[in-house]
Amino acid sequence: MNRQTQHSSAGRTPSFGNVSAPFTWLLFLLFVLCALFTIMIGSRVYESIQEKDSRIFSQDTSAAYIKNKVRQADRAGQISVREMEETPVLCITDQELSYGDVTYETYIYVRDGWLMELFTSADSGLTLADGIPVMECGQAEFEILTPEEGQPDLRLLSFRLDGGEPSVIRLMSAEEGGGSL
Repeated sequence: MNRQTQHSSAGRTPSFGNVSAPFTWLLFLLFVLCALFTIMIGSRVYESIQEKDSRIFSQDTSAAYIKNKVRQADRAGQISVREMEETPVLCITDQELSYGDVTYETYIYVRDGWLMELFTSADSGLTLADGIPVMECGQAEFEILTPEEGQPDLRLLSFRLDGGEPSVIRLMSAEEGGGSL
């Protein structure tokens, strides 16, 4: 009887082996699919972070560029905001380079998805299309804020790039060397 018992147990082993191989392959396939989905989701998250980081870098750099230009030239009312060719333009008059009847101005504006700069004499005949691109930017809004009551010399330049939060720069007062607009 022992031989029969051994023979019948030996017969069961191959059937157990036939079930374990497909189960192992199915488990391996499930592992590979989970790994692929994890990689796909991770790449989308990484792409989203990179896009947001690039947008923030562009806005911060553009804002720093404008702030530095304004701070370099903020004397005696040299900063103004104009509407030119239906575009809001930050105008910086450079009185140090101006002589006689020739006045030089720097225009900062957005055109065709770019923050642009145009340095020219006021009567040169150049248009905003002649400016040079500084960096990508969708839109810009500029405004000189009116003085608050009790602080008649307080002047502020407010600008907003790509619909983000407005940046505000305090312009020099008449006592500090600035003038009224």
